[in-house]
Amino acid sequence: MNENIIRDRLVDLGQILFQKPKQLIQFTRESQADALLNDLTNHPHAFVLVCVMDRQVKAERAWLIPYRISEKVGDFSMQTLSALSPTDVNRLMREPEPLHRFVDTMANHFNSAVQRIKNNYAGDAARIWTGNPSSAEVVYRFLEFDGVGPKIGSMAANILAREFKIPFADYFSIDISADVHVRRVFARLGLCAANASTEQVIYKAKALHPEFPGMMDLPCWEIGRNWCKSNKPECSGCYMNDLCPNAVGGN
Repeated sequence: MNENIIRDRLVDLGQILFQKPKQLIQFTRESQADALLNDLTNHPHAFVLVCVMDRQVKAERAWLIPYRISEKVGDFSMQTLSALSPTDVNRLMREPEPLHRFVDTMANHFNSAVQRIKNNYAGDAARIWTGNPSSAEVVYRFLEFDGVGPKIGSMAANILAREFKIPFADYFSIDISADVHVRRVFARLGLCAANASTEQVIYKAKALHPEFPGMMDLPCWEIGRNWCKSNKPECSGCYMNDLCPNAVGGN
């Protein structure tokens, strides 16, 4: 199967998602937590801080952290957060139950992120993405936060562009977030080797769709999460099954 045909379908699916009207994003299963994370007008720092927290735990747990802290302190304003000491943040992350698998490390990252927003962006995290910046600049600004790597930087920029409809000057530097689902889908679609590294998958996506590599991210993640499972893939339900060289059953 010509990989360009596979790419075109993934990009088309990504375009459909990209062009959908802005709506409330369901990051978690709790409405109040989602309301906080969707409030880029009054609490843009909530989105930034949750991206910093999204490491080495399930996303569903990480994305609840800002709301859980807001419950404990009574609000989630930058004024309140920036007044917390490192000890305060550690206690909030640890008691009565740990909010993250690595409390000490993530409490430090949370505190340093708050201070960076306060000092570098005058307390307004939306300055990270306002003014029609290049995608490279937005990713770079996320990378300046302690603990944030290229995967999270690209993920954050992609969510801002795709879900929040934040305009960027370009999308060249929004890479695919090559998690376990995306790597598996790329391999089974024949776009890369089964043992391809994260970097190989990222650069394959760049080669396939250089103007916006991350356009294929959500379709691949959705396929991997819902149908293209590591064991017992449910190929008959997948919208790529007619193009997938590894599709099994019902095709």
